[in-house]
Amino acid sequence: MSNVSIEEELAFLRAAVDELSDMVARQDTEIATLTRRVEMLMRRAAEQEADGGGGVVLGDERPPHY
Repeated sequence: MSNVSIEEELAFLRAAVDELSDMVARQDTEIATLTRRVEMLMRRAAEQEADGGGGVVLGDERPPHY
């Protein structure tokens, strides 16, 4: 391999590593955001369950007060 092709390959690999690093950083931020949202939803669901309500009526199902 000539020096030029080695340098081209190295430049390509550096660009690929930089792109992957950026992608991992974005995914880390997104995972952290999603984790916080899931935790918030879990707390909210637990609060509704503790309050004894918050059931969801689906389709033509009658609510319990009928």
